[in-house]
Amino acid sequence: MYNSESERTRETSFDELKSNGCRTDVNSNGTREDKALTDSSALSSGKWEWMSDSPSLLQPCTGAVTYYSQFGRVAGFTTVGPGRRFRKVLEEHLELLRWPPDLPEDKELSVKGEDGKLYHWILPSFFQMLHDLTSEGVEFSIVFRTFGTDLPRVLSTVRRAVEDGSHPLFPDLPALKLRVNVTAGRIRCSRKGAVLTRGEERVATGEGERCVYQYLSAAEGLSGFQDHFDWWARNTYSILGGKPLWIDPFDSKVQHIFIDDNIRQNDEDTIVLPKVFLDPEGLQTRTASTSELYDLCLVQNDLMKAISDPGYFTQRILICMENYEGNIQKG
Repeated sequence: MYNSESERTRETSFDELKSNGCRTDVNSNGTREDKALTDSSALSSGKWEWMSDSPSLLQPCTGAVTYYSQFGRVAGFTTVGPGRRFRKVLEEHLELLRWPPDLPEDKELSVKGEDGKLYHWILPSFFQMLHDLTSEGVEFSIVFRTFGTDLPRVLSTVRRAVEDGSHPLFPDLPALKLRVNVTAGRIRCSRKGAVLTRGEERVATGEGERCVYQYLSAAEGLSGFQDHFDWWARNTYSILGGKPLWIDPFDSKVQHIFIDDNIRQNDEDTIVLPKVFLDPEGLQTRTASTSELYDLCLVQNDLMKAISDPGYFTQRILICMENYEGNIQKG
């Protein structure tokens, strides 16, 4: 999914099966020796061993790494590949993603899979989150943040569901009185900083990072920006080239939360660049590590839970809200 921002502002990004393995060697006496997978010798000898029979976001044990991080995407991973043990998990979650067979196809809200079946294009748990946060009395806005080119379609589809009530499973969304800005914005980064544009609007960090923070904090309803993928790639997919997120730890009224599948507690391989202000109303920021803000302002999306649990996004946001309350700094 994508990304949102709300007041107590949740900046949630919605926008792979995470299976973990570990390299092991067998000694001459028959005992096992676990190898750190950063050790090049461990990559040329020994064998791979699955450390968990269920996919997980975090390491099930020290030294475990994701199969993907070592071998990339493998065609047929769960059919003829080494991930066959996870085939049932995949099938169960695909079934949960099925567009209800008793409903007609929706050209925007449903999508046809390779198997010819219809699936939800946007997770139902996203729309459930809109209901839940409103009923909880949370004042929020949502800012989609994606590297992809499908943002205009996302905004158009969400507008139909939220304003026109076009989603057959959530026909009462218009009662929430949310509005969607269908003009897609752009964020472009360079060594000089970041520039945000949307229609006639333009704000840049060259005018002070506080200006960008205030601009995003004032967002209303639902909107979106396409982030700068080439900049992330040029920075080797590390935190330094990630989607910028400005955070004021002294702000008791607005909290920005970013939800993304590719947030990882490894700053060499993560997708968000957190910029934390040093002083109340100050202009200077520092780059924070992912682990410092994990479940506070950054949420690594668990796609399988987001599929299987309608309340997943709501729960993650409420956890971040509670953690933030205990971490607001005093000037």
